[in-house]
Amino acid sequence: MPSLSNRTDTFTDSVIRRMTRISNQYNAVNLSQGFPDFAPPQEILDRLAQVTGEDCHQYSITWGAQNFREALADKYEHFAGRRPDPNGEIVVTCGSTEAMMAAMMSVTNPGDKVIVFSPFYENYGADTILSGAEPVYVPLVPPSFSFDPEVLEDAFRQGVKAIILCNPSNPCGKVFTYGELKVIADLAEKYDTFVITDEVYEHILYLPNKHTYFATLPGMWDRTIQCSSLSKTYSITGWRLGYVIAPPEIIDRVKKVHDFLTVGAAAPLQEAAVTGLRFGDEYYRDLQEKYTEKRELFLRGLRDINIAHTEPQGAYYILLDISEFGYESDLEFCEDLARLVGVGAVPGSSFFKEPENRYIRFHFAKKNDTLNEALNRLSDIRKKIKSR
Repeated sequence: MPSLSNRTDTFTDSVIRRMTRISNQYNAVNLSQGFPDFAPPQEILDRLAQVTGEDCHQYSITWGAQNFREALADKYEHFAGRRPDPNGEIVVTCGSTEAMMAAMMSVTNPGDKVIVFSPFYENYGADTILSGAEPVYVPLVPPSFSFDPEVLEDAFRQGVKAIILCNPSNPCGKVFTYGELKVIADLAEKYDTFVITDEVYEHILYLPNKHTYFATLPGMWDRTIQCSSLSKTYSITGWRLGYVIAPPEIIDRVKKVHDFLTVGAAAPLQEAAVTGLRFGDEYYRDLQEKYTEKRELFLRGLRDINIAHTEPQGAYYILLDISEFGYESDLEFCEDLARLVGVGAVPGSSFFKEPENRYIRFHFAKKNDTLNEALNRLSDIRKKIKSR
């Protein structure tokens, strides 16, 4: 038989999804894969029930149903202060996963270099490789996960085509300040580089932190490809509704890539999700309050257990420092954690380019009862997992 693809030769399965399977195997509380165990807003579910009896079960327009794109443009204008053209600056995708892939394939050529901050969501490295590009990693230094502007500029000097920016960040929960974003913007302009943003956690952040849409920085609209989704904001991760917002000449290319990748996102789900895009400010205030409560509940519980951990500024992830247990493999630790303690986590090494083995990632997008059960199981972690 002929050989398989070289570009996928080094791929493994998703560590995040693998840890969900391991959690299920041991009946562990799954704090690994970042999806909630509570229902989406009832208004969206009611609309979904109505949609089943309506005539929207065939293909929508390839780049997204008209009313969905209109609602998305209105929402973006409300929060970012600029309304993208729903017909020329938006493409609806099958989740932000496809949005990122379509963006990468639209702006990079084989051999191009792309800056990726480390730690990073595992798909970014894979997206770069699948596009035939080469990732250039720049560290976000714990515990603040700030970057060194000189190190970042050294990466830009390598002739990069694009930089990927996740803000708020998965897995470390960092919210980039305006000053940090301005450093990135100035370098992107100086070295004529695209900026591909992942802003899926735009509405999940904790005071006094604020989200700044990168494209709204001076001069950045024309070089920014904004990727996001409805998954986290409306607790509909399984609906796979994402989107790209970018200038017309870029969107024209994204439309073509998207068409050949997936044809289009699910038409009935787009119709139902319009209801969520039309929610008023109260929904987003309530969302922030809900996640703030969960964050404080989980942080308080970890402090009571007295294990070192990060405190996220945004998103819903915490990195737990497992150094005291002396494991050489954080993957082995996570397997033991699921088996012996009954809590699922993701090994932090899957997010870092650097040889980092001291962190595991929990998420707290769960019912309070679920979080309390996880904390209860973690309370005697030192008895069940012996230091080595």
